[in-house]
Amino acid sequence: MLNKLSTVTQKLSPNLLKIIGNTAWLFADKIVRMVIGLLVGVWVARYLGPDNFGIYNYALAFTGIFDTVANLGLDSIVVRNIVGQPSSKDEILGTSFVLKMMAQVIVVITAIAVISIIRPGDTLTHWLVGIIAGGMLFESFYVIEYWFQSQIQSKYVVLFKNVALMIASCARVILIETHATLILFAWVYSAEFALNATSLVIAYHTKKYLFSAWQFSWRCAKELLKDSWTLILSSFAIMILMRIDQLMLGQMIGDRAVGIYSVAVKISELWYFVPLAVTSSVFPSIITAKQESTQLYYERLQKVLDFLSIISYTVAILVTLFSEHLIVMLYGKSYQEAAAILTIHIWTGIFVSSGLVGSLWTTSENLMPFAFISTAIGAVVNVSLNFILIKSYGGVGSAIATLIAQCVASYLAGGFFPKTRPFFIRQTNSLILPSLLIRLGGYIKDFRKK
Repeated sequence: MLNKLSTVTQKLSPNLLKIIGNTAWLFADKIVRMVIGLLVGVWVARYLGPDNFGIYNYALAFTGIFDTVANLGLDSIVVRNIVGQPSSKDEILGTSFVLKMMAQVIVVITAIAVISIIRPGDTLTHWLVGIIAGGMLFESFYVIEYWFQSQIQSKYVVLFKNVALMIASCARVILIETHATLILFAWVYSAEFALNATSLVIAYHTKKYLFSAWQFSWRCAKELLKDSWTLILSSFAIMILMRIDQLMLGQMIGDRAVGIYSVAVKISELWYFVPLAVTSSVFPSIITAKQESTQLYYERLQKVLDFLSIISYTVAILVTLFSEHLIVMLYGKSYQEAAAILTIHIWTGIFVSSGLVGSLWTTSENLMPFAFISTAIGAVVNVSLNFILIKSYGGVGSAIATLIAQCVASYLAGGFFPKTRPFFIRQTNSLILPSLLIRLGGYIKDFRKK
């Protein structure tokens, strides 16, 4: 068995082995987070009940939309720039840090002001949003993670951030056991941002890197914002696409509907760590392939699309078959209505996975304006369909709206623009199941021949 493993390992290039190792660490991180998040999250949902859980998730969805603006769309831009300009690493990180800190202060103040306007007199929600948004101020330190991503060294981030996760999870369990109020759960959520920031700082110092070497540059800031402004708008549109359903349910029906819907969404999105881990690991390799040859570049993109499509279809089919059992087993009969929502919402993962690969392509091709246009179209579709369908079908209608909107934003929109059709064609190849399976068989045969 060991000899076979050694033979397989020898067939792989050093770069591919590095990507596989990095992806394995990311997978391990996400699996740990998934298991702990599911166990503790289920416990929290059962303790709070659909009404309080709905208020809590309404506040999370609301602050989440503002959080995307505070991130300034810098994630992939910073990774790309460090890979392409390794000597400018300290300037890129320092400038990104300052930009994110400035944006977060503005966004936190704005979030508190907006919630006061749209929910006047709802003191509990005001406090929840204020506390959760306050934690966002620590996210400027997350630029450290971009550095480790660019070096395909995610294991250092994983190790330290999981300590923060354990501490926060233990705190939530203590709150449940002591019958704490909802406000205290918001404080723990906010504190987790600070714990993550601290863990990243420790990881950075452990690798002998110095914050004192970071530099802020107006020139670099202009370059980053020039490339990222469309991604800021795109990220905002993505959050509208993925979270407006919960906000509209809360405003149009009530917080209990949000609680029921949130349970379905949490299970539906539970496996999203897979495409996120894969795409973040292969991104440096995609950039390198583009520099080598167009053929290699598109071959790698197609393989990533195919791999994620196979996983997406498998998850969607299995969850559809067992949705009611999952909901009742995990959350109890008080959340049973979420099963019908989950049966529909789980299929959005197919387009989410494809869209994540699409974001790599638009970034490497400098087609960020298209990323905004496509997600903006999807967001408009989602809001419009939610407004129509929620009135008649509640959470089920919202799930239908989200599925259609994701399909439009992540896939169909690419077919309407000449510059994006090359990638649209490859997306289509990965989404047609029979041809996908045939190609998968070809990949396996090619690997065996090596």
